Amino acid sequence: MTQNDLPAMPPFFDRYINLVPKSDVLDALKQAASFDALIDAPTLERLGDRRYAPGKWTVTDILQHIIDTERILAYRALRIARNDKTPLPGFDEESFAEFTNAANRTVADLYEEYEQQRASTIRLFSSFTDEMLLRSGTASDKPISTLALGFVLVGHAQHHVNILRERYLPLLA
Repeated sequence: MTQNDLPAMPPFFDRYINLVPKSDVLDALKQAASFDALIDAPTLERLGDRRYAPGKWTVTDILQHIIDTERILAYRALRIARNDKTPLPGFDEESFAEFTNAANRTVADLYEEYEQQRASTIRLFSSFTDEMLLRSGTASDKPISTLALGFVLVGHAQHHVNILRERYLPLLA
């Protein structure tokens, strides 16, 4: 199923979905199944703890955030696909970031974790029928479908890769 099959474009999350090239949700998830496919690890390792502005996250903070968000969104997709009508709460990404161990992790380690998490997400979405993908629920006080969450997963990672390219990589010049 593609973005054209979305029952409705979810508010707020559309900014991530619109970053994903028109494709089948599983193909989109597989295309971004590794960070190396998006941005190479050695380049990010060279950035170390640099930040493009005071108070902004480091590279490892960003990578951990992408992984954490993938877990949360996959969980939301599972709940909605299983027809759970319980409204799902949002999460405070800043407080999550404050309590990670990202500063003590390497880019390579985070890349490996991302690949394992994305493989799990792909397996999950592979198990969904079209009916499950089209089910809608409420997450972060917004209506969203399982299918939309799949595209949000891809677009969210791409959003942060774009930030890394635009704001962090120039720090190496």
